[in-house]
Amino acid sequence: MTQSDDDARAMNAAKEQSETLIVKNRRATFDYTTFETYEGGLALLGSEVKSLRAGKVDLVDSFLLVERGEVWLRQLRIAPLPQASAFPHEPQRPRKVLLHRREIEAIAKAVARSGYTVIPLKLYFKGGRVKVELALVKGKKTIDKRQDLARKTAEREARVEMGRGKRGG
Repeated sequence: MTQSDDDARAMNAAKEQSETLIVKNRRATFDYTTFETYEGGLALLGSEVKSLRAGKVDLVDSFLLVERGEVWLRQLRIAPLPQASAFPHEPQRPRKVLLHRREIEAIAKAVARSGYTVIPLKLYFKGGRVKVELALVKGKKTIDKRQDLARKTAEREARVEMGRGKRGG
């Protein structure tokens, strides 16, 4: 085995482990309290993957449902590509999430409890595959949101003051 073969294998291994973020649901951490996260694959069409690579996706208001032992991602909007006009995909069709049976059962039990739901936190490419990070969440009350905003504001002000202290000014 030559040095170039070892280098090629190392590069392939690094490529498989690298993650490229497609879209992140930034609103999720503000509206929900996260309890547990899962990683699953998405069953997509070719034109959908190309749209994801182009960043034409909207994750807001999407959620997951467990139906007959399968997990489905609903309300995920992937815009159709103009180049794929011969066989376009439906922008908001339900998409199957690929998870292990144990994970699906755990999600189904958690959702059966009152107040819990499952939402996508982010979509990303990992090793050439589209992955979705799911979170078991519970909705926050308005007072919780206010407390979070106050805490973030206090942390930001503390960082600014620490920066001023380091500069001597």
